[in-house]
Amino acid sequence: MSENSQPSEKLSVLPAAKEWVRVLAGYRDPNTLRSVFELAVTLGPFVLLWILAWKALAISYWLTFGISVINAAFLLRLFAIQHDCGHGSFLKSRTASDWLGRVLGVLTLTPYDVWRSSHSMHHSSAGNLARRGIGDVHTLTVAEYRDLSPRKRLMYRLYRHPVVLFGLGPGYLFLLQNRLPLGLMARAKYWVSAMSTNAAILISLVLIWHFGGASAVFLIFLPSTLLAATAGVWLFYVQHQFETTHWSVEEDWQMHEAALEGSSYYVLPPVLQWLSANIGIHHVHHLYARIPFYRLPEVLRDHADLAQINRMTIRESLHSARLHLWDSKSKRLLSFTQAKALYS
Repeated sequence: MSENSQPSEKLSVLPAAKEWVRVLAGYRDPNTLRSVFELAVTLGPFVLLWILAWKALAISYWLTFGISVINAAFLLRLFAIQHDCGHGSFLKSRTASDWLGRVLGVLTLTPYDVWRSSHSMHHSSAGNLARRGIGDVHTLTVAEYRDLSPRKRLMYRLYRHPVVLFGLGPGYLFLLQNRLPLGLMARAKYWVSAMSTNAAILISLVLIWHFGGASAVFLIFLPSTLLAATAGVWLFYVQHQFETTHWSVEEDWQMHEAALEGSSYYVLPPVLQWLSANIGIHHVHHLYARIPFYRLPEVLRDHADLAQINRMTIRESLHSARLHLWDSKSKRLLSFTQAKALYS
């Protein structure tokens, strides 16, 4: 996908969007041995690197920090496995998937049941202008932005600034916002999820502080957590926030079309694709979320047409960080500058 691509290039595939669901159903079954293997080769290195970073405290703080930076990649992959657990696509047993997700949620600072519910809302409403607000990146239309007061425009501009979205935002989201079941506070189930996760995190931090001191918290726990959070937020952003993404009003919205048209295929180098658990193949994931992450490349190999939809390279993805407003007329995401030029 390039900056000069036209909406018509992807609209040609829309009549087949719903038909893909029947095709993709053949990839939905997880392989238990493969899933256990993927967990082992992710959790194992994560624990090993934690131990190495802890040992390195006696040698060099810089070495400790460097190991923690590397370990952020495995923490990100653990979140991706937790993500599959939430969709019931990692293990054949839904109960086993949920309990694995809850355990991983302590490592990723994410109350699993709260996240699973909000993420389900994201999948069931992605691209629907009438159902924004939970599990997505807040996005205004050009018309909505123009109707705001100067103060609210400034607040939206600050929110959409890269320093906030990818600098301050990830830390706020995982360290603070996740501590409460925001958006789901009326149900006791979600309070239990949030508070039990908080308690497990607190116990873990107390133990880390007791045995390793402040340096273990600030040189191992925080760097890996914040870097993994930043990478995760960036991936989530570019998966839906690109120039020719999809938004429509309630009466025109169709889930399968929104899934295919409104999700990118983030083409990453093999190492980054592995560390992110193929989440860049996001258009396929949104079309059929029950497909285990390790089977997504298989889908693209078998169906070359899907590999050509909404392709985005790393270089092209950087352009997306400068897009802020959905223009309902041109069906494109625009920058503030572009919107001003068109409608001033």
